[in-house]
Amino acid sequence: METRELGSSGIAVTRIVLGCGNFGGVGSSPAFFGQGIPQDEAFRIMDAAWELGVRAFDTADAYGGGRSEAWIGEWLRIRGPEVRDAIVIETKTFNPMDEGADHGLGRARIVRQLETSLARLGVERVGLYMAHAFDPDVPQEETVRALDGLVRGGKVGAVGASNFDAEQLAEALEISQLEGLARYEWVQNSYSLLDLDDVEAVLPLVRDRGLGYLPFGPLAGGWLTGKYRRGAAFPAGSRMTQRPEPYERYRSDRVFDALESLEHEAADRGVSMSGLALGWLLAQPEVTGIVIGPGRVEHLAPALEALTLTLTPTDVSRLTEVFA
Repeated sequence: METRELGSSGIAVTRIVLGCGNFGGVGSSPAFFGQGIPQDEAFRIMDAAWELGVRAFDTADAYGGGRSEAWIGEWLRIRGPEVRDAIVIETKTFNPMDEGADHGLGRARIVRQLETSLARLGVERVGLYMAHAFDPDVPQEETVRALDGLVRGGKVGAVGASNFDAEQLAEALEISQLEGLARYEWVQNSYSLLDLDDVEAVLPLVRDRGLGYLPFGPLAGGWLTGKYRRGAAFPAGSRMTQRPEPYERYRSDRVFDALESLEHEAADRGVSMSGLALGWLLAQPEVTGIVIGPGRVEHLAPALEALTLTLTPTDVSRLTEVFA
């Protein structure tokens, strides 16, 4: 599988990154710790991703209350040094590890959380480490200095920012430049045909500063897969029955009209809606790779479709306009 460098980090990732956020939970939500994808299925998904050529895994300390990192670590141990050394691990910190636990990007917490992540993963360093969200309660200089220390100490290869807006990201980059500190080399935000919020400000900053960009949520919580139909009940176990709040804005005739257009376009190309939606992302010049979080092994199939699609700039613009 093709790889691309993240910003100027010197670290390359495959164009498909395996999102492990639902291993043992549903993201960082304590209410779902111990639920989500069970361990045996998580191992099957990691096996299938490896066979597909995926060499980058995305996780976080709080995913599943630590279960995601621990299961990745166990899988790497079983697979052995050859596989472990070939996988680029990306993990993050900000969210609490349990209900009522501390959170944030203070220096002491970052250092502590990285050490616990390394222990769960069973490694001495991780290639990629991220601020999982902007922390309004901690000066950005403190956070950036703490992350710089991890890079200089050899615990981390490069650092990035997730869930940052353009203003927050620009401030952090300015601090790094002025102080000679390791900068955020890539951004990881929600971006898809149904979530174009980064187009106006974040993506221009990415282009201007030569950053990498790894969008998550490429299928908008399943809305771009075709599983949600106009006038029909939401499928049992879907995001809209578990954690619907982030996706309520999509429940409109305008969105269903756009989804029907996507379905027709995908049928004309002989691919799934998911495959076309992922292909649209891979065709964006700013996108280094995309983070996909399959719930089952078969959910990796659209990634294969996307990797074989060739979309022209006209194709990309037409799809964008349908959802704009």
